[in-house]
Amino acid sequence: MNTCPPGPACRRPMGPGGHVIVALTLLASAGCMPVEASPRPVARAPVPSASTARDPWPTPLAGEPRRAEPTHVLIPRLGVKAPLVVLGVADDGRLAVPPLDHANIAGWYGGGPTPGERGSAVIVGHLDTTTGPAVFARLSELRTGDTVAAVRADGTVAVFSVERLQRTPKSRFPADEVYGATRERKLVLVTCGGAFDRIHGSYTDNLIVHAVYRAAYAVSDLR
Repeated sequence: MNTCPPGPACRRPMGPGGHVIVALTLLASAGCMPVEASPRPVARAPVPSASTARDPWPTPLAGEPRRAEPTHVLIPRLGVKAPLVVLGVADDGRLAVPPLDHANIAGWYGGGPTPGERGSAVIVGHLDTTTGPAVFARLSELRTGDTVAAVRADGTVAVFSVERLQRTPKSRFPADEVYGATRERKLVLVTCGGAFDRIHGSYTDNLIVHAVYRAAYAVSDLR
């Protein structure tokens, strides 16, 4: 039986300049707290500008994208061009998180689909760190129709359109909606939100951005 909250745990230590830990809680095993467990970097790939939002767009690639690990997430409206690490689960059942000493790094859950495959690819990022705002600090500024893109290790870019933003108490994280099986190609971005609870050392909510697949392009066509 699952006794762990099914969504990210957003915590930071008490005291000035604390940090936020954003983690995926996917397992029903013991050990609900996330750990920073040496996330694995992905292979490098050429990266287009963070301003990847153009009109007209080049001709998209034919066919369905195959599995290829994402290397960067791009959010043009926010000027985000963030490298990704692969997040897994530690031996004790706890989940790794993006490194806290690099505010601009986000993490992709390697146990799920890659961006562009059928299913929900999940990327998480910190809201802030000990030094200030982090990679997903402005995620709440996204609007329906905004572009989010994932650069992939095979030299392609999977492009998505924001469908909606969802704010939810972390105690009621919609796990089935975020991680559940779907025939759609989706990208889900997750960070913390709401008020900071100083007693428990965590944020009260999660902010979830749901984006739907639009097309895939060659990196060389977007540079």
